[in-house]
Amino acid sequence: MSGHVELGRAGEAAAEGRYRHDGYEIVGRNVLLPGGEIDLIVTRGELVVFVEVKTRRSNRHGGGASAVDHRKQRRLRAAAAQWLAAHDGPWRPVRFDVVVATPVGQAFTLELITDAF
Repeated sequence: MSGHVELGRAGEAAAEGRYRHDGYEIVGRNVLLPGGEIDLIVTRGELVVFVEVKTRRSNRHGGGASAVDHRKQRRLRAAAAQWLAAHDGPWRPVRFDVVVATPVGQAFTLELITDAF
């Protein structure tokens, strides 16, 4: 994996696979809204989860979770509110997760931070 974008997409695909494995349905990937982009939107029953995936080659500049600062959280909440308003559903509860994907060879280790904020 060479490019930054390619690495990020591969990390998102790995996170998607993990959520599928855990019984979630993927309802959105790289969803662009006026409030921002949501990497993954997954559901299980009435639960909807908005997922921010941070792919990092190393923790040299801080872990991926540290990149989801208050400003980023505000943008994600705004985008999630826009998505919820546009999609009918019994979406309760709502959760925000952060997934830190770190490449190891051709695979990724995934750190799932559920209910991150």
